[in-house]
Amino acid sequence: MIAFCIPIFVRQIYLLIMQRKLLIADDEAYIRLLLEQTFEDLQDEGVELLFAENGRDALDLLRTERPHLVFLDVMMPLLNGMDVCAKAKNELGLNDSYIVLLTAKGQEIDRQKGNEAGADQYLTKPFDPDFLLNLAKKVLDLPQ
Repeated sequence: MIAFCIPIFVRQIYLLIMQRKLLIADDEAYIRLLLEQTFEDLQDEGVELLFAENGRDALDLLRTERPHLVFLDVMMPLLNGMDVCAKAKNELGLNDSYIVLLTAKGQEIDRQKGNEAGADQYLTKPFDPDFLLNLAKKVLDLPQ
């Protein structure tokens, strides 16, 4: 019995120490819910899911929680996703945070603006939840 409990205890300590954070920022409740459902199994791997419904709240969470992975909608109230991304990378120095811009704006000029803002990836809606889950596992260094 003790031999069985020790690996579980060690895993729990590891998950506490290495807790990864994933921020979902989108003003559309159904998109936040879809992404939450996409990533909910990651919580079993110690990933904490954070949520914001506007750019200002997203920036506040970036400042206080310093998530490892961020999915940002571009068109949000109070502060758009590109501005949030630029502030995170340039003002907050969150170069270790992997930022994915999710948007309906898929023209090349928009992609260029996303790159200039410091986004690590620029994806258009509608998106493939399986692709996002695999991306999250890769970025967060979780088993595929």
